[in-house]
Amino acid sequence: MAEVFLLEWTFTPTDYFEESVEFTCEHGTIRIENGRAEARVSPNRYPPDHGLRNQLHEELDARFLAAQVISHKPYTLTKPNLSKLYPDGRRDTWLFAEAGTLTISGGTVDLVLQDASVNVIRDTRRERIEKRIELAQLAAQYINDVVANTILRSYAAAVNDPRNELVHLYEIRDSLYRHFGGEAAATSAVGVTGGEWSRLGQLANNEPFTQGRHRGKQLGTLRDATAAELSEARDIARRMIEGYLSHLHKGTI
Repeated sequence: MAEVFLLEWTFTPTDYFEESVEFTCEHGTIRIENGRAEARVSPNRYPPDHGLRNQLHEELDARFLAAQVISHKPYTLTKPNLSKLYPDGRRDTWLFAEAGTLTISGGTVDLVLQDASVNVIRDTRRERIEKRIELAQLAAQYINDVVANTILRSYAAAVNDPRNELVHLYEIRDSLYRHFGGEAAATSAVGVTGGEWSRLGQLANNEPFTQGRHRGKQLGTLRDATAAELSEARDIARRMIEGYLSHLHKGTI
């Protein structure tokens, strides 16, 4: 075995990607599996200032942010531990002080449809995994785009701050409005309808929801948005994010 730098992360929930995922980035390969991720980097590509450690972490975190858009579940991802492995079995290890967080997540019910010949017509778990991988790749590719970074982090805030969920989901619409200079240009670019655009605005601004933007302007008693209403808002925001990342990608091919 040649000398190699090994970066190791841990994350929760341990099944966040549902199956093992491996992807190639500029400096090597990162594998994600069972609550752990690791990257191996050749010593001649690892800088002495550890700058690559942060770069790889940002790229990995971008994939988690994208996966969160699909699952709407919180996650934790540690900063990576770093070791240098030698052919004789020796290991040098660097210690980095990091903060930690605690999150709670729920479950997902899946559906597999088969025809009379037992051929799979639809597998919702497989569809979700493939969509997550596709979106994660785009997020990692464009995480340095200011708008992409902003809307992904707004969605993360919606997951982690549920009492203000609609406030954060509306931030996605607002960011796209400002970037494209108006509703018509934004909806055309990201592929949502005017009705969907307006509906997210209605849910976030006009309904008497405790999670909404204008709680202080509402007369009467506020109520929590129903699961169906929150799901509708999330779906629209999700399509906006997917549409914007696709818009970026189309501009490079």
